[in-house]
Formats: sequence, structure tokens, C-alpha cells
Amino acid sequence: MARTSQESEELRKLSRSLEIPAGQEWEGAVRLMLRLMGEDPNREGLRRTPLRVKKALQFFTSGYRQKPATILSRTFNVQHDEMVVVKDIDFYSMCEHHLLPFFGRCHIAYMPDKKIVGLSKIPRLVEAFSRRLQVQEQLTTQIAESINGHLKPLGVACVMEAAHLCLMMRGVQKLNARAVTSSMLGVFRTSEKTRSEFLTLIRSNFS
Repeated sequence: MARTSQESEELRKLSRSLEIPAGQEWEGAVRLMLRLMGEDPNREGLRRTPLRVKKALQFFTSGYRQKPATILSRTFNVQHDEMVVVKDIDFYSMCEHHLLPFFGRCHIAYMPDKKIVGLSKIPRLVEAFSRRLQVQEQLTTQIAESINGHLKPLGVACVMEAAHLCLMMRGVQKLNARAVTSSMLGVFRTSEKTRSEFLTLIRSNFS
């Protein structure tokens, strides 16, 4: 995700105030956090930690560099007016409130209106939106609305279930708590029969 000129200037000012050399902003920020934790970033076990954290965070937020419109750009015209379901899609994301992971499974369905997308594009879309700083409610809506906007189907459904480390490691510390969110658009919102069929399919075990 490209920075605005204002964001770039703020980064330069912060770097100058912390005396962080240009090009070393990630590593400098991690070294500062280690110092604030009471650690010595120069000790043997932590010397390469700033670089490792930089690479990890860049991967965790790689969705900012992916374009959902590009992922869904190639479509196929087919005579298929029944539900298409891709379920049990593993995902990992980062809570934007605490920068802690949340992870789980995503289930998606859409009702085509003469146009479909390759099945592999659905998990790719989930990856593009989940590899960002997120809240689960927003993530669920973004996925559904992206499919709805680009494919123009008769309806879209997205259900996500996840474990949040911000619930498990801190605060209420509830190890077994899970969050479930949904977004129902088009016929999945207006037709109870269609919605029920989708919910039945994602609960089914076909193995």
C-alpha cells in the first residue's frame, strides 16, 4: 500500500527524532520496542530479531500489496445457476487493535448470474484481505462485498469463525472462545431457503 506524502513526512520526522537511519526504519522501530521492554537488542539472541520481525510483519501484511480486483478479473461465462461453495478456507490475520493474530476458517458461497470465477481465486481473495490489519467483522464484509461487486452474482454469503489471541493471551484470557461473523447479500439475505442450504452445506462433512 503506497504511503501518502503526509504519511511519508511523518515517517521521516519520526525517524529523525529517533535517529533512525533512512532505510532502517523497521529495524530501528523493533530495536526501540526491545529497549522499552527492558531488553538489550545487542545481545546475541536478539541481534537478528529486528530483521526477522521486519520480514515476518511484511509477510503478515502482504495483503496490502494484493489487489482484489486483479484476483477476480478473469471470469468465465457458464450456464450454472446453482450455489458455488468453497468452505474450510484457512486464514490468518492480525487484530488492528493489539497487533495480535486471529485465525480460523472461512466459508464462502455465491449464486452465479452467468459468470463464475476460478475456484482457486476464492482462497486467494481471502488471503488478500486477511493479510492486513483487520477486525473480523470488517474482514467478513470486505470479502463478501468484493465478490458481489466484481462478479455481480445473485447473492454472496461469507461466514468466518476464528480464535483471537487478544481474547486468549490478554484481557479476559478465554482459551476456548471463538468469534463467528457472517455477511449475507442478495438471495442469501432475502431467501431463508437459500441461506439454510448454505449453512447446512458448510456444516456437512463429505469425507
